Amino acid sequence: MTAKKQGLNPYLPSWEYIPDGEPYVFDGRVYVYGSHDRFNGHAYCLNDYVCWSAPVDDLGDWRYEGVIYRKTDDPLNPDGRMCLYAPDVTVGPDGRYYLYYVLDKVSVVSVAVCDTPAGKYEFYGYVRHADGTRLGEREGDEPQFDPGVLTEGERTYLYTGFCAVGDKSRHGAMATVLGPDMLTILEEPVFVAPSEPYSQGSGFEGHEFFEAPSIRKKGDTYYFIYSSIVFHELCYATSKHPTKGFVFQGVIVSNNDLHIDTYKPADKPMYYGGNNHGSIVEMGGQWYIFYHRHTNGTNFSRQGCIEPIGFREDGTIPQVEMTSCGPNGGPLVGRGEYPAYLACNLFCKDEAPYTGGPGEWMDSRFPKITQDGRDGDEEIGYIANMRDSATAGFKYFRCEGIRKVTIKVRGYCRGAFEVKTSWDGPALCSIPVDFTNIWTAYTADVAIPDGIQALYFAYKGAGGASLASFTLE
Repeated sequence: MTAKKQGLNPYLPSWEYIPDGEPYVFDGRVYVYGSHDRFNGHAYCLNDYVCWSAPVDDLGDWRYEGVIYRKTDDPLNPDGRMCLYAPDVTVGPDGRYYLYYVLDKVSVVSVAVCDTPAGKYEFYGYVRHADGTRLGEREGDEPQFDPGVLTEGERTYLYTGFCAVGDKSRHGAMATVLGPDMLTILEEPVFVAPSEPYSQGSGFEGHEFFEAPSIRKKGDTYYFIYSSIVFHELCYATSKHPTKGFVFQGVIVSNNDLHIDTYKPADKPMYYGGNNHGSIVEMGGQWYIFYHRHTNGTNFSRQGCIEPIGFREDGTIPQVEMTSCGPNGGPLVGRGEYPAYLACNLFCKDEAPYTGGPGEWMDSRFPKITQDGRDGDEEIGYIANMRDSATAGFKYFRCEGIRKVTIKVRGYCRGAFEVKTSWDGPALCSIPVDFTNIWTAYTADVAIPDGIQALYFAYKGAGGASLASFTLE
Protein backbone atom coordinates (compact mmCIF):
# COMPACT_ATOMS: atom_id res chain seq x y z
CA MET A 1 0.00 0.00 0.00
CA THR A 2 1.43 3.37 -0.98
CA ALA A 3 1.85 6.05 1.64
CA LYS A 4 -0.89 8.69 1.73
CA LYS A 5 0.19 11.93 0.09
CA GLN A 6 0.31 15.02 2.23
CA GLY A 7 -2.22 17.76 1.54
CA LEU A 8 -0.52 20.92 0.23
CA ASN A 9 -1.32 24.51 -0.78
CA PRO A 10 -1.98 25.10 -3.56
CA TYR A 11 -3.92 21.84 -3.44
CA LEU A 12 -3.91 21.18 -7.20
CA PRO A 13 -0.78 20.65 -9.33
CA SER A 14 1.36 23.77 -9.61
CA TRP A 15 0.58 24.06 -13.32
CA GLU A 16 -3.19 24.24 -12.76
CA TYR A 17 -4.94 27.59 -12.24
CA ILE A 18 -8.44 27.22 -10.77
CA PRO A 19 -9.58 30.32 -8.83
CA ASP A 20 -13.06 31.15 -7.47
CA GLY A 21 -13.40 27.68 -5.97
CA GLU A 22 -16.87 26.43 -4.97
CA PRO A 23 -16.46 23.11 -3.11
CA TYR A 24 -19.22 20.53 -2.65
CA VAL A 25 -19.27 17.01 -1.23
CA PHE A 26 -21.10 14.38 -3.29
CA ASP A 27 -20.91 10.68 -2.36
CA GLY A 28 -17.78 10.98 -0.24
CA ARG A 29 -15.79 13.13 -2.66
CA VAL A 30 -15.28 16.88 -2.70
CA TYR A 31 -15.71 18.45 -6.13
CA VAL A 32 -14.36 21.93 -6.84
CA TYR A 33 -15.99 24.15 -9.44
CA GLY A 34 -14.22 27.35 -10.39
CA SER A 35 -13.08 29.62 -13.14
CA HIS A 36 -10.10 28.48 -15.20
CA ASP A 37 -7.22 30.90 -15.60
CA ARG A 38 -4.48 30.53 -18.17
CA PHE A 39 -0.83 30.56 -17.17
CA ASN A 40 0.65 33.81 -18.50
CA GLY A 41 -2.81 34.84 -19.69
CA HIS A 42 -3.73 38.41 -20.63
CA ALA A 43 -7.13 38.36 -18.88
CA TYR A 44 -9.11 36.46 -16.26
CA CYS A 45 -10.76 33.08 -16.88
CA LEU A 46 -9.54 32.40 -20.44
CA ASN A 47 -9.91 28.60 -20.34
CA ASP A 48 -12.91 26.26 -20.30
CA TYR A 49 -14.41 24.92 -17.08
CA VAL A 50 -12.72 21.83 -15.69
CA CYS A 51 -13.37 19.96 -12.45
CA TRP A 52 -11.13 18.29 -9.89
CA SER A 53 -12.21 16.04 -7.03
CA ALA A 54 -10.69 14.25 -4.03
CA PRO A 55 -11.81 11.86 -1.31
CA VAL A 56 -13.02 13.87 1.69
CA ASP A 57 -10.57 11.98 3.90
CA ASP A 58 -7.53 12.46 1.62
CA LEU A 59 -7.04 16.03 0.44
CA GLY A 60 -3.65 15.14 -1.02
CA ASP A 61 -5.18 12.88 -3.69
CA TRP A 62 -6.83 15.09 -6.31
CA ARG A 63 -8.22 13.64 -9.54
CA TYR A 64 -8.67 15.54 -12.79
CA GLU A 65 -12.26 15.07 -13.99
CA GLY A 66 -11.68 16.78 -17.33
CA VAL A 67 -13.44 19.59 -19.18
CA ILE A 68 -17.05 19.86 -17.98
CA TYR A 69 -18.19 22.85 -20.07
CA ARG A 70 -16.75 24.90 -22.91
CA LYS A 71 -17.15 28.65 -23.34
CA THR A 72 -18.60 28.03 -26.82
CA ASP A 73 -21.40 25.84 -25.36
CA ASP A 74 -23.43 28.96 -24.56
CA PRO A 75 -25.60 30.14 -27.51
CA LEU A 76 -24.54 33.73 -26.78
CA ASN A 77 -20.88 32.83 -27.26
CA PRO A 78 -20.49 30.68 -30.41
CA ASP A 79 -17.07 32.09 -31.31
CA GLY A 80 -15.69 32.08 -27.75
CA ARG A 81 -15.05 35.82 -27.62
CA MET A 82 -16.42 35.93 -24.05
CA CYS A 83 -14.93 34.23 -20.98
CA LEU A 84 -16.66 31.93 -18.51
CA TYR A 85 -16.57 33.80 -15.20
CA ALA A 86 -16.94 32.25 -11.73
CA PRO A 87 -19.58 29.48 -11.64
CA ASP A 88 -21.51 27.64 -8.96
CA VAL A 89 -23.32 24.30 -8.86
CA THR A 90 -26.39 23.03 -7.05
CA VAL A 91 -28.47 19.84 -7.10
CA GLY A 92 -32.01 20.51 -8.32
CA PRO A 93 -35.18 18.88 -7.00
CA ASP A 94 -34.90 16.40 -9.90
CA GLY A 95 -31.49 15.22 -8.61
CA ARG A 96 -29.58 16.68 -11.54
CA TYR A 97 -26.61 19.04 -11.23
CA TYR A 98 -27.11 22.62 -12.36
CA LEU A 99 -24.19 24.90 -13.28
CA TYR A 100 -24.81 28.66 -13.01
CA TYR A 101 -22.45 31.17 -14.60
CA VAL A 102 -22.16 34.59 -16.26
CA LEU A 103 -20.23 35.36 -19.43
CA ASP A 104 -17.91 38.33 -19.16
CA LYS A 105 -19.71 40.84 -21.43
CA VAL A 106 -23.40 40.18 -20.75
CA SER A 107 -25.57 40.68 -17.69
CA VAL A 108 -27.62 37.49 -17.72
CA VAL A 109 -27.25 34.28 -15.71
CA SER A 110 -26.75 31.17 -17.84
CA VAL A 111 -27.51 27.63 -16.65
CA ALA A 112 -26.18 24.26 -17.79
CA VAL A 113 -27.16 20.81 -16.52
CA CYS A 114 -25.64 17.34 -16.07
CA ASP A 115 -26.72 14.01 -14.57
CA THR A 116 -23.43 13.61 -12.66
CA PRO A 117 -21.26 16.06 -10.66
CA ALA A 118 -18.40 16.20 -13.16
CA GLY A 119 -19.74 14.96 -16.48
CA LYS A 120 -20.29 17.02 -19.60
CA TYR A 121 -22.72 19.83 -18.78
CA GLU A 122 -25.16 20.89 -21.48
CA PHE A 123 -26.62 24.36 -21.92
CA TYR A 124 -30.07 24.53 -20.32
CA GLY A 125 -31.32 28.13 -20.37
CA TYR A 126 -31.20 31.59 -18.83
CA VAL A 127 -32.61 32.75 -15.50
CA ARG A 128 -35.78 34.65 -16.36
CA HIS A 129 -38.70 36.59 -14.97
CA ALA A 130 -42.15 35.01 -15.13
CA ASP A 131 -42.86 36.93 -18.37
CA GLY A 132 -39.82 35.35 -20.02
CA THR A 133 -37.56 38.42 -19.84
CA ARG A 134 -34.05 37.40 -18.83
CA LEU A 135 -32.91 38.54 -15.38
CA GLY A 136 -30.56 41.49 -15.89
CA GLU A 137 -32.24 42.75 -19.06
CA ARG A 138 -35.53 44.15 -17.74
CA GLU A 139 -35.67 47.86 -16.97
CA GLY A 140 -34.65 48.32 -13.33
CA ASP A 141 -32.69 45.05 -13.14
CA GLU A 142 -29.21 45.53 -11.74
CA PRO A 143 -26.37 43.75 -13.56
CA GLN A 144 -25.88 40.05 -12.82
CA PHE A 145 -22.47 38.69 -11.88
CA ASP A 146 -20.82 35.80 -9.98
CA PRO A 147 -23.84 33.58 -9.30
CA GLY A 148 -23.91 31.58 -6.08
CA VAL A 149 -26.72 29.05 -5.55
CA LEU A 150 -28.35 27.02 -2.77
CA THR A 151 -31.32 24.69 -3.32
CA GLU A 152 -33.74 23.76 -0.53
CA GLY A 153 -36.68 21.63 -1.60
CA GLU A 154 -38.37 23.20 -4.62
CA ARG A 155 -36.71 26.60 -4.19
CA THR A 156 -33.27 27.68 -5.34
CA TYR A 157 -31.72 30.82 -3.87
CA LEU A 158 -29.56 32.68 -6.39
CA TYR A 159 -27.08 35.31 -5.14
CA THR A 160 -25.46 37.71 -7.61
CA GLY A 161 -23.78 41.09 -7.90
CA PHE A 162 -20.72 43.24 -8.54
CA CYS A 163 -20.42 46.64 -6.85
CA ALA A 164 -17.40 48.90 -7.28
CA VAL A 165 -16.63 51.60 -4.73
CA GLY A 166 -18.58 54.78 -5.46
CA ASP A 167 -20.96 53.20 -8.00
CA LYS A 168 -24.37 54.43 -6.87
CA SER A 169 -26.15 52.54 -9.65
CA ARG A 170 -25.55 49.26 -7.81
CA HIS A 171 -27.01 48.71 -4.37
CA GLY A 172 -25.36 45.46 -3.26
CA ALA A 173 -25.56 41.70 -3.40
CA MET A 174 -28.91 40.38 -4.60
CA ALA A 175 -30.86 37.25 -3.62
CA THR A 176 -33.41 35.92 -6.11
CA VAL A 177 -35.67 32.90 -5.53
CA LEU A 178 -36.09 30.45 -8.42
CA GLY A 179 -38.71 27.77 -8.89
CA PRO A 180 -38.26 24.01 -9.46
CA ASP A 181 -37.40 24.48 -13.15
CA MET A 182 -34.19 26.17 -11.89
CA LEU A 183 -34.76 29.13 -14.26
CA THR A 184 -38.01 30.95 -13.49
CA ILE A 185 -38.07 33.63 -10.80
CA LEU A 186 -40.56 33.09 -7.96
CA GLU A 187 -39.41 36.05 -5.87
CA GLU A 188 -37.82 39.17 -7.35
CA PRO A 189 -34.25 40.15 -6.33
CA VAL A 190 -33.75 41.71 -2.89
CA PHE A 191 -30.53 43.17 -1.50
CA VAL A 192 -28.83 41.15 1.24
CA ALA A 193 -25.47 42.98 1.62
CA PRO A 194 -24.87 46.65 0.78
CA SER A 195 -22.53 48.22 -1.73
CA GLU A 196 -20.18 50.94 -0.48
CA PRO A 197 -22.41 53.97 -1.22
CA TYR A 198 -25.34 52.44 0.69
CA SER A 199 -23.63 50.94 3.73
CA GLN A 200 -23.97 53.68 6.33
CA GLY A 201 -25.41 52.22 9.52
CA SER A 202 -25.46 48.68 8.12
CA GLY A 203 -22.56 47.18 10.08
CA PHE A 204 -20.78 46.37 6.79
CA GLU A 205 -18.82 49.67 6.75
CA GLY A 206 -15.25 49.13 5.54
CA HIS A 207 -16.08 45.62 4.31
CA GLU A 208 -18.92 46.36 1.90
CA PHE A 209 -19.94 43.88 -0.78
CA PHE A 210 -17.77 43.91 -3.90
CA GLU A 211 -18.24 40.54 -5.68
CA ALA A 212 -18.03 36.74 -5.29
CA PRO A 213 -21.27 35.95 -3.43
CA SER A 214 -21.44 32.38 -2.11
CA ILE A 215 -23.94 30.76 0.24
CA ARG A 216 -23.69 27.84 2.66
CA LYS A 217 -25.85 26.57 5.52
CA LYS A 218 -24.60 25.23 8.85
CA GLY A 219 -27.31 24.07 11.21
CA ASP A 220 -30.08 26.67 11.00
CA THR A 221 -27.73 29.50 9.96
CA TYR A 222 -27.04 30.77 6.46
CA TYR A 223 -23.46 31.91 5.83
CA PHE A 224 -23.14 34.48 3.06
CA ILE A 225 -19.49 34.56 1.95
CA TYR A 226 -18.27 37.34 -0.33
CA SER A 227 -15.32 39.44 -1.46
CA SER A 228 -15.34 42.91 0.05
CA ILE A 229 -14.19 46.26 -1.33
CA VAL A 230 -10.89 45.55 0.46
CA PHE A 231 -10.37 43.10 -2.42
CA HIS A 232 -8.02 40.56 -0.85
CA GLU A 233 -10.36 39.31 1.87
CA LEU A 234 -13.25 36.88 2.01
CA CYS A 235 -15.84 38.16 4.48
CA TYR A 236 -19.07 36.66 5.71
CA ALA A 237 -22.44 37.61 7.11
CA THR A 238 -25.01 35.36 8.79
CA SER A 239 -28.78 35.12 8.99
CA LYS A 240 -31.49 32.64 9.96
CA HIS A 241 -33.27 33.47 6.67
CA PRO A 242 -31.82 33.07 3.16
CA THR A 243 -32.99 36.42 1.74
CA LYS A 244 -32.98 38.89 4.63
CA GLY A 245 -31.45 39.82 7.96
CA PHE A 246 -27.77 39.22 7.16
CA VAL A 247 -25.42 40.61 9.80
CA PHE A 248 -21.74 41.27 9.00
CA GLN A 249 -19.49 39.01 11.08
CA GLY A 250 -15.90 39.39 9.91
CA VAL A 251 -13.09 38.15 7.69
CA ILE A 252 -12.44 34.44 7.14
CA VAL A 253 -9.23 34.69 5.10
CA SER A 254 -7.10 37.32 3.34
CA ASN A 255 -4.77 36.37 0.50
CA ASN A 256 -2.04 38.62 1.84
CA ASP A 257 -2.73 37.85 5.54
CA LEU A 258 -3.66 41.40 6.46
CA HIS A 259 -5.50 41.77 9.81
CA ILE A 260 -3.58 38.77 11.24
CA ASP A 261 -1.41 39.90 14.15
CA THR A 262 -0.28 36.59 15.66
CA TYR A 263 3.09 36.32 13.91
CA LYS A 264 3.57 39.83 12.46
CA PRO A 265 1.99 43.31 12.63
CA ALA A 266 -1.67 43.28 11.56
CA ASP A 267 -1.08 45.75 8.72
CA LYS A 268 1.96 43.98 7.23
CA PRO A 269 1.17 42.15 3.95
CA MET A 270 2.91 38.77 3.72
CA TYR A 271 2.01 37.93 0.12
CA TYR A 272 1.07 39.81 -3.05
CA GLY A 273 -2.70 39.82 -2.76
CA GLY A 274 -5.50 40.49 -5.18
CA ASN A 275 -9.13 39.65 -5.72
CA ASN A 276 -10.48 36.69 -3.75
CA HIS A 277 -13.36 34.28 -4.19
CA GLY A 278 -14.29 31.02 -2.51
CA SER A 279 -16.49 29.33 0.02
CA ILE A 280 -16.70 26.99 2.99
CA VAL A 281 -17.47 23.28 3.11
CA GLU A 282 -17.56 20.52 5.72
CA MET A 283 -15.49 17.39 5.06
CA GLY A 284 -15.20 14.60 7.60
CA GLY A 285 -16.39 16.76 10.47
CA GLN A 286 -13.93 19.57 9.70
CA TRP A 287 -14.89 22.80 7.93
CA TYR A 288 -12.55 24.44 5.39
CA ILE A 289 -12.37 27.71 3.48
CA PHE A 290 -11.43 27.54 -0.22
CA TYR A 291 -9.85 30.73 -1.62
CA HIS A 292 -7.23 31.68 -4.19
CA ARG A 293 -3.82 33.34 -4.45
CA HIS A 294 -2.10 35.19 -7.30
CA THR A 295 1.01 34.01 -9.16
CA ASN A 296 3.29 35.01 -12.02
CA GLY A 297 3.26 38.67 -10.98
CA THR A 298 -0.19 39.26 -12.54
CA ASN A 299 -3.87 39.06 -11.61
CA PHE A 300 -4.54 36.48 -14.29
CA SER A 301 -2.89 33.25 -13.10
CA ARG A 302 -4.62 32.37 -9.83
CA GLN A 303 -4.45 29.15 -7.85
CA GLY A 304 -6.75 27.56 -5.30
CA CYS A 305 -5.81 27.08 -1.65
CA ILE A 306 -7.58 25.57 1.39
CA GLU A 307 -7.41 26.30 5.12
CA PRO A 308 -9.24 24.56 7.97
CA ILE A 309 -11.54 26.92 9.88
CA GLY A 310 -13.13 26.80 13.32
CA PHE A 311 -16.39 28.10 14.74
CA ARG A 312 -16.82 29.83 18.06
CA GLU A 313 -19.85 28.94 20.19
CA ASP A 314 -21.77 31.88 18.71
CA GLY A 315 -21.16 30.62 15.17
CA THR A 316 -18.53 33.18 14.22
CA ILE A 317 -15.33 32.20 12.40
CA PRO A 318 -11.89 33.50 13.48
CA GLN A 319 -9.70 34.66 10.58
CA VAL A 320 -7.18 32.00 9.51
CA GLU A 321 -3.63 32.35 8.23
CA MET A 322 -2.50 31.40 4.76
CA THR A 323 -0.40 28.24 5.10
CA SER A 324 1.41 25.67 2.99
CA CYS A 325 -0.28 22.81 4.85
CA GLY A 326 -3.97 23.79 4.95
CA PRO A 327 -5.42 20.63 3.35
CA ASN A 328 -3.14 18.38 5.43
CA GLY A 329 -5.01 18.64 8.72
CA GLY A 330 -1.79 19.58 10.50
CA PRO A 331 1.90 20.35 9.95
CA LEU A 332 3.89 18.78 7.11
CA VAL A 333 6.59 16.24 7.80
CA GLY A 334 9.81 18.12 8.58
CA ARG A 335 11.94 15.96 6.31
CA GLY A 336 12.47 15.55 2.59
CA GLU A 337 12.19 17.86 -0.41
CA TYR A 338 9.50 20.50 -0.81
CA PRO A 339 8.93 22.63 -3.95
CA ALA A 340 9.23 26.38 -3.52
CA TYR A 341 5.81 27.13 -5.08
CA LEU A 342 4.29 26.05 -1.73
CA ALA A 343 5.35 29.40 -0.24
CA CYS A 344 2.46 30.95 1.67
CA ASN A 345 4.47 34.09 2.45
CA LEU A 346 6.40 35.97 -0.22
CA PHE A 347 7.65 39.53 0.19
CA CYS A 348 10.65 41.85 0.12
CA LYS A 349 11.74 45.09 1.77
CA ASP A 350 9.41 47.12 -0.46
CA GLU A 351 5.94 46.33 0.87
CA ALA A 352 3.06 45.82 -1.58
CA PRO A 353 -0.32 44.43 -0.54
CA TYR A 354 -1.47 43.83 -4.12
CA THR A 355 -0.24 42.22 -7.30
CA GLY A 356 -0.10 44.65 -10.24
CA GLY A 357 -3.50 45.97 -11.29
CA PRO A 358 -5.47 44.55 -14.24
CA GLY A 359 -3.47 44.96 -17.41
CA GLU A 360 -0.26 45.69 -15.52
CA TRP A 361 2.74 43.47 -14.94
CA MET A 362 3.99 43.32 -11.43
CA ASP A 363 6.85 45.63 -10.53
CA SER A 364 10.23 44.05 -11.33
CA ARG A 365 11.37 44.59 -7.74
CA PHE A 366 9.13 41.81 -6.45
CA PRO A 367 9.56 38.03 -6.35
CA LYS A 368 6.86 35.85 -7.91
CA ILE A 369 5.75 32.25 -8.13
CA THR A 370 5.85 31.11 -11.75
CA GLN A 371 6.60 28.13 -14.02
CA ASP A 372 8.52 27.38 -17.19
CA GLY A 373 6.78 26.49 -20.44
CA ARG A 374 3.32 27.46 -21.58
CA ASP A 375 -0.18 26.99 -20.23
CA GLY A 376 -0.95 23.30 -19.90
CA ASP A 377 2.71 22.24 -19.72
CA GLU A 378 3.14 20.13 -16.61
CA GLU A 379 6.10 22.14 -15.36
CA ILE A 380 6.65 22.34 -11.59
CA GLY A 381 6.35 25.89 -10.25
CA TYR A 382 9.17 27.84 -8.59
CA ILE A 383 9.91 31.30 -7.19
CA ALA A 384 11.60 33.73 -9.59
CA ASN A 385 13.22 37.14 -9.13
CA MET A 386 14.35 36.82 -5.52
CA ARG A 387 16.40 39.98 -5.19
CA ASP A 388 18.12 41.30 -2.07
CA SER A 389 15.75 40.96 0.93
CA ALA A 390 13.23 38.73 -0.91
CA THR A 391 11.83 36.20 1.54
CA ALA A 392 9.78 33.03 0.99
CA GLY A 393 7.92 31.55 3.95
CA PHE A 394 6.51 28.05 4.39
CA LYS A 395 4.17 26.99 7.23
CA TYR A 396 4.14 24.64 9.05
CA PHE A 397 6.48 21.68 9.59
CA ARG A 398 6.85 19.16 12.40
CA CYS A 399 10.59 19.30 12.85
CA GLU A 400 12.73 16.74 14.63
CA GLY A 401 16.49 16.43 14.46
CA ILE A 402 16.96 18.54 11.31
CA ARG A 403 20.69 19.11 10.90
CA LYS A 404 21.07 19.88 7.19
CA VAL A 405 19.23 21.96 4.59
CA THR A 406 19.70 21.93 0.81
CA ILE A 407 18.26 24.46 -1.64
CA LYS A 408 18.06 24.30 -5.44
CA VAL A 409 18.77 27.67 -7.06
CA ARG A 410 19.48 29.09 -10.50
CA GLY A 411 19.93 32.60 -11.88
CA TYR A 412 22.29 35.52 -12.11
CA CYS A 413 22.86 35.89 -8.42
CA ARG A 414 25.74 36.08 -6.00
CA GLY A 415 24.92 36.09 -2.34
CA ALA A 416 23.39 33.77 0.25
CA PHE A 417 20.07 32.45 1.47
CA GLU A 418 19.45 32.77 5.19
CA VAL A 419 17.21 30.18 6.87
CA LYS A 420 14.95 31.38 9.72
CA THR A 421 11.96 30.14 11.69
CA SER A 422 10.25 33.56 11.75
CA TRP A 423 10.11 36.25 9.08
CA ASP A 424 12.09 38.76 11.19
CA GLY A 425 14.06 36.28 13.30
CA PRO A 426 17.76 35.48 13.44
CA ALA A 427 19.42 33.44 10.68
CA LEU A 428 19.98 29.83 11.72
CA CYS A 429 22.37 29.35 8.81
CA SER A 430 23.54 31.04 5.62
CA ILE A 431 23.79 29.17 2.29
CA PRO A 432 26.06 30.85 -0.29
CA VAL A 433 24.86 30.78 -3.92
CA ASP A 434 26.44 31.88 -7.20
CA PHE A 435 25.70 32.48 -10.88
CA THR A 436 24.29 29.40 -12.60
CA ASN A 437 21.95 28.76 -15.53
CA ILE A 438 20.88 25.33 -14.30
CA TRP A 439 19.25 24.24 -11.05
CA THR A 440 22.14 23.80 -8.65
CA ALA A 441 22.02 22.31 -5.16
CA TYR A 442 23.66 24.11 -2.23
CA THR A 443 23.82 22.57 1.24
CA ALA A 444 24.53 23.89 4.72
CA ASP A 445 24.47 22.56 8.25
CA VAL A 446 21.63 23.91 10.36
CA ALA A 447 20.03 23.23 13.74
CA ILE A 448 16.29 23.84 13.39
CA PRO A 449 14.63 23.60 16.81
CA ASP A 450 12.41 20.58 17.31
CA GLY A 451 8.67 21.19 17.27
CA ILE A 452 6.19 22.83 14.87
CA GLN A 453 8.04 25.49 12.91
CA ALA A 454 7.65 27.94 10.06
CA LEU A 455 10.60 28.12 7.66
CA TYR A 456 11.71 31.31 5.91
CA PHE A 457 14.35 31.58 3.18
CA ALA A 458 15.65 35.14 2.70
CA TYR A 459 18.02 36.09 -0.12
CA LYS A 460 20.81 38.58 0.57
CA GLY A 461 23.06 39.65 -2.27
CA ALA A 462 23.34 40.83 -5.87
CA GLY A 463 21.25 39.92 -8.91
CA GLY A 464 18.11 37.81 -8.85
CA ALA A 465 17.83 34.19 -7.72
CA SER A 466 15.19 31.61 -8.55
CA LEU A 467 14.36 29.05 -5.86
CA ALA A 468 13.07 25.63 -6.94
CA SER A 469 12.96 23.67 -3.69
CA PHE A 470 14.44 22.99 -0.28
CA THR A 471 15.29 19.69 1.37
CA LEU A 472 15.37 19.04 5.12
CA GLU A 473 17.58 16.26 6.50
